[in-house]
Amino acid sequence: MKLKVSDLKKQLKEYDQKELIKLMADLFKNSKEAQAFLSARLLGEEAINELYTQAKNKISNGFFPQKGSLRLSEAQKAISEFKKLSDDTFKTADLMLYYVEQGVEFTDDFGYVDDTIFSSIIKMYEKVTIICNKEEEYYHSFADRLKKVVSDTTDMNWDFHDELTYLYYDMGYSEEDEE
Repeated sequence: MKLKVSDLKKQLKEYDQKELIKLMADLFKNSKEAQAFLSARLLGEEAINELYTQAKNKISNGFFPQKGSLRLSEAQKAISEFKKLSDDTFKTADLMLYYVEQGVEFTDDFGYVDDTIFSSIIKMYEKVTIICNKEEEYYHSFADRLKKVVSDTTDMNWDFHDELTYLYYDMGYSEEDEE
């Protein structure tokens, strides 16, 4: 049986402070995800920065693992976990762009592998451009990196470069906006 949020709230209202503290401490001890979530909420920026660094390492290891093969799903999971635990939209977008940059570097190092990789990189780049359309200050923070991704793919798979170029210019910012 799964407890609903409304039932959980109803139950928690009946607990006194000591019982709530014990329950939270038990949850903290028994769940790494709860530890990360509570650390981010209670310790703030320091814990979020640590989660960010861990996520960035997981993304890098997803594209360039010490052993084994490419693990895109682990890299993608690192981004979604960071987003869920930190609720930091800017750093999440930064991790998404880092994923794209790692994907472009991987493609540059190893050449064409398959369309799944290109598709994954393009979808992630599109997510970043959508965020930048909503938050202009994000665009200004990421503008050089966004443009570099496009320029770094000039000699790669023709469709790959064209898709990224289209997404970049579809954001609607002009060269003058970048200055």
